[in-house]
Amino acid sequence: MADEPASVIVVGGGVAGLSAAMFTARAGVSTRIVSAGESILGRNAHVENYPGFPAGVNPRLLVELLRAQARRAGVWFVDGTVESVERTEAGFTVRTADDSFESTYVVAASWADPSYLDALDVDVVDRGSKQFIGVDAQGRTAVDGLYAAGRLAEQHHQAIVAAGHGAQVGLTLVEDSDVDFYHDWTAPEGYFTDRGREVPPGCEEIDEAERERREQESLEVMQRYFEEPMPGEPTMHPSLVDDGDGD
Repeated sequence: MADEPASVIVVGGGVAGLSAAMFTARAGVSTRIVSAGESILGRNAHVENYPGFPAGVNPRLLVELLRAQARRAGVWFVDGTVESVERTEAGFTVRTADDSFESTYVVAASWADPSYLDALDVDVVDRGSKQFIGVDAQGRTAVDGLYAAGRLAEQHHQAIVAAGHGAQVGLTLVEDSDVDFYHDWTAPEGYFTDRGREVPPGCEEIDEAERERREQESLEVMQRYFEEPMPGEPTMHPSLVDDGDGD
């Protein structure tokens, strides 16, 4: 793997995992998200405090928007529950019931259950019925190459906090890798080059015609997502779901 591009597996397809994956993929790190079931955000009836949506947004639509953005960045999605993560000489092996994947890095971004990391020497923090993973200020765990993001890293139980922490962890991973990367930023034409500077890795200059094209595409894509109500209903807490026996 030493001669291959850096790769990362993100465990968990919620807001934190999607955000981390978007940033690693855009930086050129081959990125997979392995997840099963819906995001915990699906239990919310309506998200009122996510920036950019003055009247709030359907939580399932928000997740779908984030998934679409991650796909656009080049993220691959794998359906499955991660059962274990094991250390290898070149990185990690991530195993589900049906498959296994090799990666240079792993971002643990699942709900507050780190049992699939039992084979690794991670710092586990007990908080009553939940367990979290100890991380430093940038989301690094005690295991080199393993990161934790969002609720599993004991972040606040808010979608925007999870998204922001996921982005921070994704960028930290990129900085720790050998990927040639400066800043994920699209700048107006001439912003760097008219000052006699090369466009830094990860940045892009676009002319006015391209800026207008991207803006128009953005408007059209968002109109498609918002032209009809999102089907389905919120997922109730498991303790409130009828078990089939009338209880």
